[in-house]
Amino acid sequence: MSQVHVIDHPMIQHKLTIMRNKETGSKDFRQLLTEIAMLMGYEVTRDLPLVDVEIETPICPMTAKKVSGRKLAIVPILRAGIGMVDGLLSLVPVAKVGHIGLYRNEETHKPVVYFCKLPEDIQERLVILTDPMLATGGSACDALAMLKERGCNNIRLMCLVAAPEGIAKVQAQHPDVDIFVAAVDEHLNPNAYIVPGLGDAGDRIFGTK
Repeated sequence: MSQVHVIDHPMIQHKLTIMRNKETGSKDFRQLLTEIAMLMGYEVTRDLPLVDVEIETPICPMTAKKVSGRKLAIVPILRAGIGMVDGLLSLVPVAKVGHIGLYRNEETHKPVVYFCKLPEDIQERLVILTDPMLATGGSACDALAMLKERGCNNIRLMCLVAAPEGIAKVQAQHPDVDIFVAAVDEHLNPNAYIVPGLGDAGDRIFGTK
């Protein structure tokens, strides 16, 4: 069974509270999401393997540590997931970025795929799949299935806020994928929005509502 990692650092919780406030505008919402994504990235990449390298400081030679060269890919679920990319890239600037386009049918609440563009060597990379909201889990499960169909076997799902229903669905369909979140909220309402949540992340990022 996959693990759920709740990253509850005080600065993340502080910034998330501001994001939840309905009075917070798009500019601040985007900036805060970028900052939280970078802070969460420290935990998502905590176990990257290290190797010893020989360097010289201004004082003397030494054996130091570097990330072993493990390749990373960041794959946002469009459109809201793209709001988490810059924060992760500030932490891992050499990572490649793919995109998966999904939207939720407002009547059926089922995800619809409209775009998929991934790095050619995606199957060789540790993939961080990003989406601010893990609500029903439908979009995340479909995106994970698409990645696995392309040979990916090392994937981590990174979300800002999750509902228990979405977590349960991902764990049932993709028990090999760990989930990283800043908060697990109470439940979904009849419209499949997370309660208390923070509204439609895509609309709040891009100012479309």
